[in-house]
Amino acid sequence: MLFHIPPNLVAAAARNAVPLRVDVDLSQAPPPEQLPALALLQRWTHGDAEPPKLIQLSRMQLRELVAAAGGQPIFLYNGERSAWPRPELLEEPSSGAQPGTATQGRGRSSLPSRRSGNSESGKSAGRSPAAPRPDEEAEDLVGTLDGSEHFLSVSLPSREHPCYRSLLEFLKANGFSLEPSNRRWWLRDRHKVLNLLATQGHRLRENFDLEETPNFTARTAHLREAQVNATVEESGPDDFVLNLDLAAGGAPEAELRSALATGRHYIEHGGRIYLFDEARLAKLADAQQALATAASQRQAGPAAHSTLRISRERVPQAQDILDELAPNFRPTDEWERRSRALRELSRLPPAPVPPELQATLRPYQRLGVAWLWYLQEQRLGGVLADEMGLGKTLQALALLAALTASAKNNGAAPQPAIDGAAAALSPAGDTPKKAGARPRGGQRAHKVKPPSAGAKALVVAPASLLENWRREAQRYTPQLRVLVHHGVNRLRKAEAFAAHELIITSYGTLSRDRKLFAEVEFACAIADEAQHIKNRHSQNATALRALRADTRFVLTGTPLENSLDDLRSLFAFLMPGLLPALPLGAGAEDRAWHDAQTRHATAPYILRRTKAAVAPELPKKIEQTIWCEPTPAQAALYRQWQETSERELIDLAASGASEGRLRLATLTQLLRLRQICCDPRLVSPQAHRAADSAKLAALLELLEEAIDDGHRVLVFSQFTSLFALLRPELDQLGIAHAYLDGTMNATERQREVDRFQRSPDIPVFLLSLRAGGTGLNLTAADTVVHLDPWWNPAVEAQATDRAHRIGQTRTVTSYKLICSGTVEEKVLALQEEKRAALADVFEASDAANARLSLSDLRSLLTAE
Repeated sequence: MLFHIPPNLVAAAARNAVPLRVDVDLSQAPPPEQLPALALLQRWTHGDAEPPKLIQLSRMQLRELVAAAGGQPIFLYNGERSAWPRPELLEEPSSGAQPGTATQGRGRSSLPSRRSGNSESGKSAGRSPAAPRPDEEAEDLVGTLDGSEHFLSVSLPSREHPCYRSLLEFLKANGFSLEPSNRRWWLRDRHKVLNLLATQGHRLRENFDLEETPNFTARTAHLREAQVNATVEESGPDDFVLNLDLAAGGAPEAELRSALATGRHYIEHGGRIYLFDEARLAKLADAQQALATAASQRQAGPAAHSTLRISRERVPQAQDILDELAPNFRPTDEWERRSRALRELSRLPPAPVPPELQATLRPYQRLGVAWLWYLQEQRLGGVLADEMGLGKTLQALALLAALTASAKNNGAAPQPAIDGAAAALSPAGDTPKKAGARPRGGQRAHKVKPPSAGAKALVVAPASLLENWRREAQRYTPQLRVLVHHGVNRLRKAEAFAAHELIITSYGTLSRDRKLFAEVEFACAIADEAQHIKNRHSQNATALRALRADTRFVLTGTPLENSLDDLRSLFAFLMPGLLPALPLGAGAEDRAWHDAQTRHATAPYILRRTKAAVAPELPKKIEQTIWCEPTPAQAALYRQWQETSERELIDLAASGASEGRLRLATLTQLLRLRQICCDPRLVSPQAHRAADSAKLAALLELLEEAIDDGHRVLVFSQFTSLFALLRPELDQLGIAHAYLDGTMNATERQREVDRFQRSPDIPVFLLSLRAGGTGLNLTAADTVVHLDPWWNPAVEAQATDRAHRIGQTRTVTSYKLICSGTVEEKVLALQEEKRAALADVFEASDAANARLSLSDLRSLLTAE
């Protein structure tokens, strides 16, 4: 960022109007220390995406800029880069004269005006500025703009002025010619003058620091800018009709069309001249293209009149466009409700979540559930894209609890949400409408379709996460009748679904049972870990789109992973027809247009919060358990070893073996069962594959989301042999990782720690719990995964604290992966109850000294 100070700084400061040329490179992220100055620029230019090339500031604004710069060398004066060079020029004059204010050409009565000459700057039209007084700097010569609708006359500023060269190029490019006798540049053709004022007037008057003469102001006062008028009316329960009209003092549409068709950027009507501002025409054309429902309605240029059908899901996008295009637009009540609801989330009415569940939700989660509930009631859909660790599963379960409770309380259906939303969104002090009253303007009240009978909900998730969904539903929504439709528990008839309120299934099972699911109508369908449907031609995506559901939601931390095609695939499932189809073989320009439409249309239906954004609501450390249902092969091997172990121990006891020997045998069998929970290949390497490990699949899902979300992860395990199986999987996926175990000496360990801490390109660090659980500072990570449970939570906490240490500025999330129905679940339940006894199972080197009774040890091996 660099601000070029003009040579006539002293005189410009005396006028309280200092022009600065601005150089800002936004192709890369600006340094943090320059952000305050960049924020000022955006505020002064009303949030324009592109910073101005030239800006004129008052002394007060200069003081703000200098303070924001904080002494940085962002000013160029007399060829030298430095901090602000003349602090004395920032002070207000002591004479008591009122300082002027900087202007960006935003306010105007007829035409945009950057700066008009005062009554002392020249009494007659076209008069050149007076020569500088001896006490002024010689360079204090600014350009002037004079003329009328018939001619324009421009005098150049001094050659040292920052705008001199760009203004000269502009005049030459737009047909001005130099008159040597008065050294002024002239444009004398009326048609050309009016076209230039319409198409380039803003640039001429705002970008070149020109001083407008009183003559020019007076003789162009009758020129007006054509406006865009917008009106809307309801058309059926779900649609609106939007009319966009180019308005020029009542000029007939035929005349407007004729002017646009012939390239004339103005029209004369009723004794006035109306200019077609080129930027406004471009916005009108963009709006007409963006809101057209069919390709046949899209045209290259703006139309004087257009009638567009707007579906309910496109109202937020249309309102965003109208905010800029037609500020005077007055919508109907129904349009207002729909457009405001997703723009002012804090005003959404809360979802009817059961009180005991509501009490567990953090404020941002309550807002997320209210957002989901609003979309559910309006039969829309959305992407809950919160950063991992913020409780997307919990918010989805709260929505399903609210849906089920509402259906039960109301019998057939919840009260139409739009009525409740209207009360919540109406301005303070408004009187509620009486029952049966018609909305303003005679529009019909909108009625929301009731949910499907039974209010059944469907969750589709990766197979590795089905058990976790079941456990979370059991924990947070125990009132729901839940079925995991997977494996041997699959239903065979559609009628059987009616006995359950929540169906949980995998993507693979949904694809296989597609015909069965096609016979069931759900009130809500939720797709978890949406990367499984980002290829819209995959079987998973096709099966999801075939579902019959009133509303559809997606849970993912990364809705946009590779390209906007990811979003298109998600919304083909969520709200078919929302996005215009991308033609086959579309060129770069066509694709850019469709990409812009995709971003704008989907934005209202994507809710993403980061941990940084909701940090005040979060603890410094979040701990979560991820439940893994063993795969069929894994479960079979586990049962086999369990049965074999029991028989061997019975035979060993019958043979008269000592208790010490029995203890050793029991501990060995427990070790084998714990290894099977991690990966069957640890016990039976020849007979099993990586796909047989539910925990490995769950870990890879978790790592993929974490890495896509920008997190860095520590993975702890007691089994280095498990890392030997995991590392090739990471290599195959292209996931760089560091590694540390107990066989490495101090130098090797420190080298791996330094690699991870210093290289953002290494997102994963695999650590043996014994070797890496203490003494290390790994604050580059903010996510910790425990692959297998340790008997003592304090040991796991020590390992987690490798990331959660002094110097950590982010919330640390710790995940514990547990195989359900196994020794791991029993250990988890007994961690607090029998911590001292469990120490013997994991740490005793001498079985004779173990404090856990033999019967307690045997209980960990039993099937129940």
